[in-house]
Amino acid sequence: MSAERILVFTRTTGYRHDSIPQGIEAFRDLGGGLGLTVEATEDPGVLATALDGCRAVVFLSTSGEVLTPESREALREYAAAGGAFVGVHAAATTEYDWPWYGDLLGARFERHPELQPGVAVVEDRDHPATAHLDAAWPFTDEWYDFRASPRGRVRVLLSADESTYEGGGMGEDHPLAWCHENTGGRSFYTALGHSPEAYADPAFRRHLLGGLAWAARLVP
Repeated sequence: MSAERILVFTRTTGYRHDSIPQGIEAFRDLGGGLGLTVEATEDPGVLATALDGCRAVVFLSTSGEVLTPESREALREYAAAGGAFVGVHAAATTEYDWPWYGDLLGARFERHPELQPGVAVVEDRDHPATAHLDAAWPFTDEWYDFRASPRGRVRVLLSADESTYEGGGMGEDHPLAWCHENTGGRSFYTALGHSPEAYADPAFRRHLLGGLAWAARLVP
């Protein structure tokens, strides 16, 4: 696959988000703005054969066990060689039985309260995924809780202000979006993106664009 492409992977064996089609279209638009074409697939065999030379791979609300042994090895080799990974929302509910994927993503999903408005706190504005945001970002989402905070192992970009919504379970240390280079290449993850409406939101689209551009070492 050409380095002028990104691959959006959307396979689910657990809960399937209604927002996946809108997410694919958003990444087609965002990738086009970066001079990239976008291929979307549900086939793990494509991951096993098409990552070499790919500019970025996006796991868009994947869920459950979605990879084969061959595609796992291809993803690991891709990251080790400096490849770019972007995880969106339910990507954190994926491949629970593969410890390396947890390292790639940064944290594992635990639970979430009901979909509701809340506020994300911008911890780091020196990143293209958050540079456009004010210090507090009102948003409507599921406000994922994670099994453990990844802070200390990743660069935290956004966190949840649990006082602004009901049902938060992580307390004061509740990262929502982060990035790192712990597995060889660049990895960006955002917990936001549950609703189809999110992918039409200009601020959220710029958040995704900045994360993609950073991971793929491109200028947004």
